[in-house]
Amino acid sequence: MSHQTLLSFDFGTKSIGVAIGQQLTGTARPLAALKAQDGTPDWSKIETLLKEWQPDYVVVGLPLNMDGSEQPLTARARKFANRLHGRFGIKVELHDERLSTVEARADLFSRGGFRALNKGSVDSLSAVIILESWFENAWS
Repeated sequence: MSHQTLLSFDFGTKSIGVAIGQQLTGTARPLAALKAQDGTPDWSKIETLLKEWQPDYVVVGLPLNMDGSEQPLTARARKFANRLHGRFGIKVELHDERLSTVEARADLFSRGGFRALNKGSVDSLSAVIILESWFENAWS
């Protein structure tokens, strides 16, 4: 197993959760969520993250309906992934994120009640869940 570093993004129109993880350990940790203006992030902040962490590649959560069908946000997440690749030349993988936000909210709530449920925390924890789930699927 290689020792790769990955960044993951939980795409949203107002906030984009971010996590960093190691393939060796199969674990990830949240970073500060990025603000977005109708789905458009501050690309310079993403460039800073990529320079700081130098990930081998990036995983972007793909929002799907529970039955696996696409929703309006699905196309926008794909576009975000394509722009990441186009702007920075980094390898990008999409990963089904159907339950990540639900799981993130439950986890944060169990740790700190409603106080812990701020949008940035939920989004970045969702990015952690997306990446750890990707690790599990990539090596199973």
